[in-house]
Amino acid sequence: MSLIWWVFDLHPQIMYQFSAVPFALIFYWLGRPTCISLIYRYIYLTFGGCVLAVVSMGPYCLIVLLPTVLSVVLIHSLCAQHIHSWVFLTQMSWQSFWHFTIQYKEYWLQEPSDTRLLIAVSSLMLLTQRVTCLSMDIQEGKLRSPHSGTQSSAPLTVPSWLPYLSYTLYFPALLGGPLCSFSHFKACVEQISLRPPRYPLGAMLRKFLLVVSLEGAKKLLRTYLLENVRSPMPPSVLGNIVLMWTLSLWYKMSYYSHWALSEALNNTAGLGFRGYSSQGTPLWDGLSDSDIWALETSSRLSDFARMWNKTTTIWLRRLVFQKSPVNPLLLTFGFSALWHGLHPGQVVGFLGWAATVEADYRVHHYISPQLGSTVWRLLYKSLSWAQTQLVIACVILTVELRCLSSIWLLYKTSIGLFPLIYCVALLVLPRKQHNKKQC
Repeated sequence: MSLIWWVFDLHPQIMYQFSAVPFALIFYWLGRPTCISLIYRYIYLTFGGCVLAVVSMGPYCLIVLLPTVLSVVLIHSLCAQHIHSWVFLTQMSWQSFWHFTIQYKEYWLQEPSDTRLLIAVSSLMLLTQRVTCLSMDIQEGKLRSPHSGTQSSAPLTVPSWLPYLSYTLYFPALLGGPLCSFSHFKACVEQISLRPPRYPLGAMLRKFLLVVSLEGAKKLLRTYLLENVRSPMPPSVLGNIVLMWTLSLWYKMSYYSHWALSEALNNTAGLGFRGYSSQGTPLWDGLSDSDIWALETSSRLSDFARMWNKTTTIWLRRLVFQKSPVNPLLLTFGFSALWHGLHPGQVVGFLGWAATVEADYRVHHYISPQLGSTVWRLLYKSLSWAQTQLVIACVILTVELRCLSSIWLLYKTSIGLFPLIYCVALLVLPRKQHNKKQC
């Protein structure tokens, strides 16, 4: 156990997710035919979410439980045309209140935030995704509104409100996602006893092994960073860039580890199955937030933005980007800053990311047609990959450092030149017209 805590000492949230794995495994096996009925499957997922919330958040669990009940009441009380507006406004107002409460404690009172409060607000952000995704599905006619009085496809023994409550609170996604649509969730819960897929032992073990590997690699990076910080010799310009990039890599590994564990936990419960390959192999990547190889080899900043935290990106595109008549890119990244908490570093980081993505479109639109030979294309792709890595490093560090004084110190280093290059390109190159489907 001491070894486990040594690996995961910086992330108690990971330990809570690991503690939920046996209960996800029990749910999968109880969901098979002749075990428990559909209503008890919904109750199991809901009760598991309540217990996990109480254990991981303590008294702050009410931050998540109260809006959960309210959202179910709104969905059952309002007609389809008004559901999304009310759910979105109430949920974002409640979430923003707690984000600003954290800022007040950290910046004004100079008090560190309770870890349980941070876990609760993180879970609240995921709840916002689920309930707004559900409300958009109802408003757009993809789901029947419970208020319409139409018969649901669920058996009569299941109360109409229970699937919605279970969806908002089901424990495999309570602390880490990924975002799952209500239709996918309901289909998995209902069909696990009818056509249960082969148990994802291989996929689950691979993802758990990936989590342990990433956390171990983070330990090595942390040691390297501390040794360089304690060194009496100031780093060179190149050494400073490498040091900042390594720090951003440490943060990225934290995200990758969290996403991989969340995917594995959902898979353990039987969620995320999307059919079989042509060779008959079960595919368990229906709920996935990242493809680490694709992200780290990406040579386009815009491609990186589309693949980063994939289910959240799809949610933001649907919620903001596709509905914005003007400046959809800027509004999407601006809303992302609001959803994340509106800390100064998040505002600067996300708006800077929007500017560099727009510059990325213009640079590639201008340069790509002028590259003739394979050698030039390969050289350009290599330089573009390095630029993408360093700009993303600046964005991640800006978002994570949060306060303006730390951001000012970051941009005084050499790595701050790389996003500046794209900002200059944004002023010099003409705007490229791109449709919303490509963004």
